[in-house]
Amino acid sequence: MVQLKTAERRKPVLDLIGGDVCLDFINTLDDRPRERPTELLNSYYDLVRFGGQTGILTAAQAEHLFQKASDRPEEAARALGHAHKLREAIYQIFEALMNKRPAPQAAMNALNANLRDSAMHLQLVQSRERCAWRFDDPASFHAVLWPIARAAASLLASDRLALVRTCLSPTCQWYFLDTSKNHRRRWCDMAKCGNRAKARSFYRRKRSQHEDSE
Repeated sequence: MVQLKTAERRKPVLDLIGGDVCLDFINTLDDRPRERPTELLNSYYDLVRFGGQTGILTAAQAEHLFQKASDRPEEAARALGHAHKLREAIYQIFEALMNKRPAPQAAMNALNANLRDSAMHLQLVQSRERCAWRFDDPASFHAVLWPIARAAASLLASDRLALVRTCLSPTCQWYFLDTSKNHRRRWCDMAKCGNRAKARSFYRRKRSQHEDSE
């Protein structure tokens, strides 16, 4: 049985810059433009961390899934494989639509299958003076994926789809929702990709000025 220290369980999976959980989920495969992208969900524990970091899972639910994954590693590994497939289906749909192409039917089928699965576990419950949606089996290995599938469908079917961007850094291309005032945001994070791009531009200008002066 694998026991994770508290610090390991709380270790962040990534910076949440997407503005929507389904976009943050896409970003868990980092460096997509490179020949060998960087996988950030290397274990089911990483998926649980992502669920806790994004608020999909409560601390108690995450703790339960950590223990459950330790007790049943093969089932946890299968759930992680399912998560990877869902992530790539969501990515393929967004990537196609943003480039004015029809989304691959296989990707649409995969997302719809996950939506049907999530709908089977969704129920309306009373919360004080109003009602709210809740999933009925938060202890399921797949529980973290149900809200992600619903979030992807909601975004794809909304006017907010026009605000989805990818970082202009050629080595990044993380997805994010551009909620800036003029909708002209270019970078996933100005403190990271934005500053690196400014530094490269500054260096190129200085080098050009130096060459012109010779």
